[in-house]
Amino acid sequence: MFKKLRNRFLIVNLATISVIMLIAFASIYVYTYQNVQSDINMNLHRIADYQQKGPGETGRHDTAAGATPPNDSGLMEGGNPPPERSVSFMLRTDKDGNLVAKDSKFTMDDEFYTAALKEALGMGKDTGRFTLDDSRWIFTVKHTSDGSMIVFLDITAQQKILTNLIYTFTAVGLLMLIILFFTSRFFANRSITPVREAFDKQKQFIADASHELKTPLTIINTNADVLLSNSDDTIRNQAKWLQYIKSETERMARLTNDLLYLTEMDDSRTAMIHSKFNISEAVENIILTMEAVIFEKNISFGYNIEPELSVQGNSEQIKQVVMILLDNAVKYTNPKGAVTISLKKQHNDVLLSVTNTGEGIAPEHLTRIFDRFYRTDTSRARKQGGYGLGLAIAKSIVDQHKGKIYAKSVAGESTTFYVQLT
Repeated sequence: MFKKLRNRFLIVNLATISVIMLIAFASIYVYTYQNVQSDINMNLHRIADYQQKGPGETGRHDTAAGATPPNDSGLMEGGNPPPERSVSFMLRTDKDGNLVAKDSKFTMDDEFYTAALKEALGMGKDTGRFTLDDSRWIFTVKHTSDGSMIVFLDITAQQKILTNLIYTFTAVGLLMLIILFFTSRFFANRSITPVREAFDKQKQFIADASHELKTPLTIINTNADVLLSNSDDTIRNQAKWLQYIKSETERMARLTNDLLYLTEMDDSRTAMIHSKFNISEAVENIILTMEAVIFEKNISFGYNIEPELSVQGNSEQIKQVVMILLDNAVKYTNPKGAVTISLKKQHNDVLLSVTNTGEGIAPEHLTRIFDRFYRTDTSRARKQGGYGLGLAIAKSIVDQHKGKIYAKSVAGESTTFYVQLT
C-alpha cells in the first residue's frame, strides 16, 4: 500500500514538473524563435531596400546597364549598407526569368547562382526558404519594370542557434528529470514515513486495545457461565462470581474512559479553559490524597514544594498528571524504597520532578514509555493493573499545555520523571 502511495506521489510530482518545464522551455523557444525570425526579416528587408535603391560596386559584383554608381563614400545615395556579418547576394532577372546580373560580396560559382535562382523561381512565391549546399537560405523577390530583383540571405547560423536550443532543452530536460526522479523519490519516501508510522501506530493501538478488552470480556463470560450453570443457587452463594464480573466491568470502564479521554486530547477542536492557578497548592493536594497509599506500602516519602508557584493552564488536568506520575512511582518502587517529589522555579518555567527507587528503566525503553499501551514489563504491569495508558495521557496533557515531559533513569537504582511548564 505504501509503495503504491509513494509511486503515485512520484508520478504526480514528475508529471507536474515535466509540464512546468515543457511550458517554460516552449515559452523560451517561442520567444527566441520570434526574435531570430524578426532579425532575419529585418536584415533581409534592409538588404533588399539597399539593393533596390542602387547597390554600389563595393564588393565583387556584376551589374546590368543602368545601375547607379556609388558616391564618394562608397555607399548608395539614400541607402544604408547591408549588415556586414550577413552572407547575402542579389540576382536580377528579366521578365522571362533569365539571369541578367548579380551582386555579391563573396565569390561563388555561377552554378550556385543558377541553382539558387532555380530554387527561388520554382517556389512561385515572393518569399521563401530552401537548403542549398548544406546551407539554409531565405529570399525575397522585388518586382521591377524590366524584370525582378531577388535577394538571398544565408540564415544557416540562425537556424543552427534554434536547433542547438532544442538540443540543449532536450538534454537539460532529460538531466533534470533524472535528478528530479531521484530527488522526488527521496522526498516521497520521507513524506510517507509519518503516514506509515501513524498507520502502524493505529494498527498497534487497535490490536492492543482489543487485547486489553479481550481479557476482562473472557473473565466476565466465564463467570456468567458459572452463574448460569448454578441457576438454582442463592445470590449469596454466587456473590463471588458476581464480584468478579463487577471487578472486570470496572476495569473495562476505566480502559474505555482512558481511551475516550485520549481521543478527546488528540482532537484539536477540544476546547480547554486555561487560567493562571497555584500549582504548588495543586501538588500538595495530590500528595495529601496519596499519603494513605504511600503509608500502606511502607515506603519512605519526601517532598520539596516551593510555595506560591503559578502556571497558566487547566488545574484539574495538571493534577491528573501529578497523580499519574506519583501513582506510577508508588507502584514501581521496590519494598522499603523511597519516593521523592519536588516542585521548583527554573528560570521562567516551573519544573516538577517525581523520583522513585527501584529497578529503573532501560535506555531502550525511555523513548517509548509515553506510547500508548507500551509497558517495559508486561507481566508486572498486569499484576499492578495497568494498561500502559497513564503516561500517554500525561504526555497528551503536557503537550496541550505547550510543556515538556521526559524521564531519566539509572538501571537498578532510580527513575525520575520531569514536567516542565510555563
